[in-house]
Amino acid sequence: MKIFTSAQIHELDKYTIEHEPIDSIDLMERAAKAIARSIAEEWSTATPVVVFAGPGNNGGDALAVARLLAEQGYGVSAFLFNITGHLSADCAANKDRLVSVKKIQQFIEVKQEFDPPHLDAGTLVVDGLFGSGLNKPLAGGFASLVKYINASPASVVSIDVPSGLMAEDNTYNVRANTIHADLTLTLQQPKLSFLFAENQHYIGRLKVLDIRISEEGMAKTDARYHIVDENEVRPLLKKRSDFAHKGSMGNALLVAGSYGMGGAAVLAARACLRAGVGKVTVHSPKCNSLVLQISVPEAVVQLDQEETVFSEPVDAEDYTALGIGPGLGQSETTAIALIAQLRRTQCPIVADADALNILANHRAWLQQLPKGIILTPHPKEFDRINGHCADSYERLSRACDMAERLGAYIIVKGHYSALCKPDGHVAFNPTGNAGMATAGSGDVLTGIITALLARGYKQADACTVGMYLHGLAGDIAARSLGKESLTAGDIINYLPQAFMRLED
Repeated sequence: MKIFTSAQIHELDKYTIEHEPIDSIDLMERAAKAIARSIAEEWSTATPVVVFAGPGNNGGDALAVARLLAEQGYGVSAFLFNITGHLSADCAANKDRLVSVKKIQQFIEVKQEFDPPHLDAGTLVVDGLFGSGLNKPLAGGFASLVKYINASPASVVSIDVPSGLMAEDNTYNVRANTIHADLTLTLQQPKLSFLFAENQHYIGRLKVLDIRISEEGMAKTDARYHIVDENEVRPLLKKRSDFAHKGSMGNALLVAGSYGMGGAAVLAARACLRAGVGKVTVHSPKCNSLVLQISVPEAVVQLDQEETVFSEPVDAEDYTALGIGPGLGQSETTAIALIAQLRRTQCPIVADADALNILANHRAWLQQLPKGIILTPHPKEFDRINGHCADSYERLSRACDMAERLGAYIIVKGHYSALCKPDGHVAFNPTGNAGMATAGSGDVLTGIITALLARGYKQADACTVGMYLHGLAGDIAARSLGKESLTAGDIINYLPQAFMRLED
């Protein structure tokens, strides 16, 4: 699913109006009907409704919704804020339609002073003040109104975007002046800002309403951002030949583990094997020999010359992929061995965990990373490498810049993990759940992607399939075990079911 910017959404509306063809007021009516229908599905006509409409097209949507709900028997009070004396053409048209409806309980056009209505726990507020076109923080009377709504016990439904929230960049927004919606009814597709963790409490539950924006227009419009879906992942899966043998299914090398962190190496190795690789070798300090051989008998264990740390690069000529970093530690000996390993390895590489922390402590080494390397930081690891980021949008922007500059693939992990590609495009992964917020989950992802690279997947495909499988296995595990009890090992155990789901 493509994620369009607010500017692109405006152009797609125009394209739909011109090519369907349909009048803009009728397209607004189509959207309003979808919104009113969704409200009617959740709130009975006994619910008093208060509609707040702004002067633009979002306000026009709100006024149309007020009329439709009143016609269905809801007790509706509508407030139109026309402070400047200028309404958009469609907002003005819907104002005229609303005032002609005798069933509306109250309609007030606010031009100066405003006496806010009482909002109690049984009231439903429909927020139609500002939509996706907002480009500056709310201030003055609108900010006061937002705070008044947020302080009330009323339920709030926002049309398209909670008022005050911008569709993309909220780095410099005044967050106190943003509606806290219980339900957001967004039109046609989610907005980019909806994918960021810090914005979730403004959005509440999200429902995407199809208002039949031109499919031709959407297909023609290039989007920098998109959300991966199952139909995109299925064709990327490589078929296993009936004549396959372990030598033809990839030979992966994992450099992982240190004293006290052998479990990270175990998880990465088990995930790598479950993801279908033919052979996996784990290079780890001598102290991890027994735990690896007992826990992962299918893996070859290659011991470092040191007892407790990774100290020397491995000859990777015979391997088809390298995963490095889980549980590695950050000693200076390990740091020197790490950069030597990265410089001399010719096969595709996944770098995670302590590999990233070492690079954060030696930022000049970033320029020595091989083209096509895959980096899988969580937000704090990325900030250590690139500097503190004020919010997720800034972090995503910096990750995109870094991916282009280094020729790397960077997965910023989270609820919607974001794959930033060297060509500037970003793919968000929709699978996964809060139960996966547990130690070792990232080590499992490293093992999965390393296996796919070893199998011969290109970097972009390995990242896309790996993220999706990782999250899907977590989702299947959560359905069986619940989120509270989920462990990283459970993700590995449910990988076979994830593969079968995609293969069926």
